[in-house]
Amino acid sequence: MRKKINIAISSGKGGTGKTFIATNLAKVLSEKHDRIHYLDCDVEEPNGHLFIHPVIHKQKDVTLVAPMDVDEEKCIHCGKCAEACHYNAIAMVKDNVLIFRELCHVCGGCVIACPVDAILEKDRKIGIIKEGASQNINVFYALLETAEGGMSPRLVQKIKEYTGDCINILDSSPGTSCPVVETVKDVDLCVLVTDPTPFGINDLKLSVDMAREIGQEPAILVNRAEYHDDALKAYCEAEQLDIIGEIPDERKIAESYSRGEMAVDQFPEIRKRFEKIADDVLILAEQERPVRKKAGKEKITSKKSPERAKSYGESQNQKPRELVVISGKGGTGKTSLTASFTALAQSVVIADCDVDAADLHLVLSPQIKERGLFSGGVEVRIDQDVCTQCGKCKQVCRFSAVREFQENGKSRYEIDALACEGCGVCELVCADDAIKSKPALNGEWFMSDCRHGPMSHAKLGVAEENSGRLVTIVRDKAAYLAQQNGISEAIMDGAPGTGCPVISSITGAEFALAVTEPTVSGIHDLERVLQVIHHFGVRSGVIVNKYDLNEELTHKINELAEEYGATFLGTIPYGKEVTEAQMQKLSVVEYTDTPLTESIKKIWEKMNGILHVERK
Repeated sequence: MRKKINIAISSGKGGTGKTFIATNLAKVLSEKHDRIHYLDCDVEEPNGHLFIHPVIHKQKDVTLVAPMDVDEEKCIHCGKCAEACHYNAIAMVKDNVLIFRELCHVCGGCVIACPVDAILEKDRKIGIIKEGASQNINVFYALLETAEGGMSPRLVQKIKEYTGDCINILDSSPGTSCPVVETVKDVDLCVLVTDPTPFGINDLKLSVDMAREIGQEPAILVNRAEYHDDALKAYCEAEQLDIIGEIPDERKIAESYSRGEMAVDQFPEIRKRFEKIADDVLILAEQERPVRKKAGKEKITSKKSPERAKSYGESQNQKPRELVVISGKGGTGKTSLTASFTALAQSVVIADCDVDAADLHLVLSPQIKERGLFSGGVEVRIDQDVCTQCGKCKQVCRFSAVREFQENGKSRYEIDALACEGCGVCELVCADDAIKSKPALNGEWFMSDCRHGPMSHAKLGVAEENSGRLVTIVRDKAAYLAQQNGISEAIMDGAPGTGCPVISSITGAEFALAVTEPTVSGIHDLERVLQVIHHFGVRSGVIVNKYDLNEELTHKINELAEEYGATFLGTIPYGKEVTEAQMQKLSVVEYTDTPLTESIKKIWEKMNGILHVERK
């Protein structure tokens, strides 16, 4: 066996049990090998440490040199800094330069563009890294600072520096966007965790495309393996994907997880499954696995020019009253609850802001009426016939996206498309006009009709960046639909976590509703997302799904909501009706009438009443 093996555990959909798999896998591997490194790369919502229980022995801040202020004595108000920024993080307002820290990606473009050196850069803390150990598992995890969503990939890079000459388990964030790509792109094996539900299968397809796009042939692990049909197995067979294991769907496992326990320590039959999975994972990680390109991969094409997001609120459309449903932890039932709310609402515009793992369309079956392309930055290349190899582009790139290589004894430079964030700084400094750029095609937006009203939604391209800016377009299209249809309210399905798409979803919203579960990870992640909501001054509420898994923790969640000034709106019991409704492409309140659906209706009555109370 090689000294160093890197195994990434990822998933398209949050809540599939990715961290459950990663921590239990690390535990069984640690009992057979001298040393294991567990690296939690889910920097927005790290919670593997809640199950491994390491003793923390070191902590350090992670900082970047970033634009923080403007020297008014030097500034000539030329606006070149704002023109250079591809992230809408700088604006000129009545001869005042405003820097929006939450949108800044710290590319340095504004500093280079300023002709009078008026942009002041200082150390900016983007997170902290903690190191600890539990027996022979060394644990490394990072906590992203509140409202620093754009810095997730930078913090992932820092965590990956702790990979050792041993077996390294990298616990990825869910989805397919930049922090996931940063985690998965250079590992020995990528394991994708899914469940056999319509949401799980849809998001698995996105993750498989992402993995293959960046040169990884993934293996599949099925959690909560209660099959309602053969759709998952049929897909894996068609795509020649290896299913390396299945974990059964049992309530006792969910209850044990809620208490922060390791399933391999509690259930001998689950330990046997994980021991077999661990053996197979190591065998696959040692193999050369050719990437099977998906035949007939969908291409994003349009006669229209790609649309770029403006700062939210700049459009001429009057903004409706917006309820955004979010979750710190994925898989809490956020999308299913949103679908139920749209069914119960009288007149509403619907927006799916979970753009890199959109599932709401699977329940609402929208009919697309209009579509267009999204550009979140620029795509650049270096013209080797013009380049004089001065190396300035490499010097200024803060994403390490300019690679130097040797050709005929001379240095050459090229752009690493996976590392590039489309900031355009390299083009700014090139004196030879050797760097050519064009708008990057990062995704597609849609305006549709569905049975509950007009709908705005989108799809981020495979392994693409700038999901937060695509969310802004989705919200602007929803505002347009509201104005066109005379509707004053919108219900938005937000992304999980605390990163860019979440920040873009809640900024300026009327109310943010956080859905959580009564588990140690659910509470941990809820507090993280409540901190973000509080930072942006948005009114908020909390719902506990599957409350009866652990009623003691449900009580603690109620107390946590009160601490952050969030309204506790109610609880929903554990039940399998939601998955059954998904199979029928219906929200659960349309599908059946049970105590579970009755609890959702009562929550909606409270929520609807709050939305119609004007902010004091």
